[in-house]
Formats: sequence, structure tokens, C-alpha cells
Amino acid sequence: MGIFTRARDIVNSNINAALDKAENPEKLLKHMIREMEDTLIEIKAACAGAMAGRKKAERDADEANSLAKHWEERAELAVERGRENLAREALHAKQRYLGEADSAQNVVDQLSGLVDQYKSDIMQIENKLQGAREKQRVLVQRHRHAVQRKKAQLEIRKLDTSNAMIRFDEFEQRLDRAEAESELVNFGRPQPQSLEAQFQKMERDENIEEELEALKAKVNKTTTTNEVAIA
Repeated sequence: MGIFTRARDIVNSNINAALDKAENPEKLLKHMIREMEDTLIEIKAACAGAMAGRKKAERDADEANSLAKHWEERAELAVERGRENLAREALHAKQRYLGEADSAQNVVDQLSGLVDQYKSDIMQIENKLQGAREKQRVLVQRHRHAVQRKKAQLEIRKLDTSNAMIRFDEFEQRLDRAEAESELVNFGRPQPQSLEAQFQKMERDENIEEELEALKAKVNKTTTTNEVAIA
């Protein structure tokens, strides 16, 4: 396949449509990028060669035109000196170099068109390549995320289908039982009163004693009144 045919195929290709039909889009995209890169290298090398050839043809044309002018001047000199035969030979040389200049200019024009075509293809393939690389980056990210999600799902399924959760529940139940047993260690035993509790008890006891004394005084007063009344 010629380089221009390959370039046209790449430029006219529909990457999205190709990826939609591919069984392995990531592999296909990698192959397409490699083919674009290889083609791009070849086109740039061919373009550089055409540009170098154009420069040489331009120099050849300039040199031929310079020689044609030179022999035109020599023909004029020969005419001035009355040497018509010599002037004819000089004019023949002029015509020969003018022909060479025209041929060289034709080469320049052809190579200029070729260089323009190469440059156009290079720009279009560069754009295609940039788009393909962006798609590759997205595909790689999607693939990486898909692998991570699959791994997470496998881990979840593994936990669901193993005894890990059962063992965790059993451990939690043992922990609950241990905590309950620790709460019952001193259950029912009189607990030492805090300093504040002792003061509060003392105040309550004093209040009770005062209330008891008042009650006794009331009772004694009532008894004395009754005895006086009887007497």
C-alpha cells in the first residue's frame, strides 16, 4: 500500500465507528495509533525529501537562468565584434540553458504541490492521532475503573459467601456477653459511698432527728394537756 493511500485511509477513517464494531476496542485503538505514528514518520520523511529536492531544483533553475543570461551577453558581444557564427553558438547555449531552467522550474512546481499535499496529510493525521490518543486515555481509565469495580465486587461476594461475617457476628456476641458479665461482677454488693453521698446522708439524718424531736415534743404536750384536763 502506497504512502498516500495509507494516508487517505487514515484521514477518511471513522474511528468511532471502527471502535463500536470491534470486539476489543482497546487493542484496535492501540493498533490504529501505531499505524498512524508509522505513517506519520514516513510522510514526514517523504516531505523532507521533497522539500530538499525542491531546493535543489530551485538552485538548478537559478543556475540555468544565470547561464542563459551569461550566454545572451556573450552573443551580444560577438555581434558587436562582427562574429555572427560565434553569436549563433552563444544563442544556442542560451536556449539550451533556458530549456534546462524550464525543466528545473517544472520540477520545483511539481515538488511544491507534493510538499503541500504532504503537509496537509501530516496536519490531518496529527489531528486524527490526537483524537485517537485521547480516546485511548479515556478507554484506559474506563478499563482501570472497571477492573477496580470488578475487584471490589469479587471481594464483596467473597465476604458474602464465606464464614467471615458469621465469625464476626459470633465475636460480636461474645463481646456483648463479656460486657454483660463485667456489669454483673459487683451487682448486689453494697457500694462504698462517695464523700458527697456521705454528707448528704448526714444532712438527711440530722433532718430526721430534728423532725423526731419535734414529734416527741408534740406528743408530750398533748399528753400533759390531757392529764391537766382530767385532774
